[in-house]
Amino acid sequence: MTKLAFLGLGVMGYPMAGHLQAAGHDVTVYNRTTAKAEKWVAQHGGALGETPRAAAEGAALVMACVGNDDDLRSVCLGEDGAFAAMSAGSIFVDHTTVSAAVTRELHDVAAEKGIAFIDAPVSGGQAGAENGALSVMCGGAEDSYARAEAVIAAYAKLCRRIGESGAGQMTKMCNQIAIAGLVQGLSEALHFAQKAGLDGDAVVEVISQGAAGSWQMSNRHQTMLADKWDHGFAVDWMRKDLGICLDAADENGASLPVTALVDQFYKDVQKLGGGRWDTSSLLKRLQAIDAKSG
Repeated sequence: MTKLAFLGLGVMGYPMAGHLQAAGHDVTVYNRTTAKAEKWVAQHGGALGETPRAAAEGAALVMACVGNDDDLRSVCLGEDGAFAAMSAGSIFVDHTTVSAAVTRELHDVAAEKGIAFIDAPVSGGQAGAENGALSVMCGGAEDSYARAEAVIAAYAKLCRRIGESGAGQMTKMCNQIAIAGLVQGLSEALHFAQKAGLDGDAVVEVISQGAAGSWQMSNRHQTMLADKWDHGFAVDWMRKDLGICLDAADENGASLPVTALVDQFYKDVQKLGGGRWDTSSLLKRLQAIDAKSG
């Protein structure tokens, strides 16, 4: 049994922390809204920390899954931050999707205290977190990653070290870039099928078994055709991630024309009131354009 802390009990963190407790670890949780942490403890056992520092006290590993760069800084730094309680030789594992810049910043602060920092963003969505089947992409020192990997396995179907600090976040950017183009392509295909008077389910049944098949097609086409948009990663969060991708591309010289375009399409979805819709709502945008032109 390893003493752990988990900071952030959103739709991802809540089940991830639960898997750690179920695996036999001694987990103390922290959440900005205390009621959520109290609910988790009532459901899973473990303990509650009133601050990130209190949760991290005595923990060999501290996991975090919060919202953005500023949220991550707030749980790491300052008098009540986790770093203030963590001892030399402990490991901080960040599952948040954040910029590589804040990852490197916090990695350096942690190193000064003798704390290892692993950037470990995840892919697989809420369902992957609940089923313990996330894909985890990591950056950081090899020896620290090796120690963390066995713990991460509680909620991962695949966990890989890609390189040094920041490599995990850069890999997550690749993931989001690929998803943006895939969802737009799927949305256009379904919209075209609808305009052509075809049975969308029948179309997908056929094309999903060929070169057009993807996770997005298999797992999202039915809800898209049913005009349901609350089954996955929210548009607001996707725009945050794509902003990170585009900023990083400006720094490294990568050309991301499709990503930039799809980011603007998601902006259109936000204007439709769909900030909390899932990312497959790009189809809703096309339907809205069609209705307006008709």
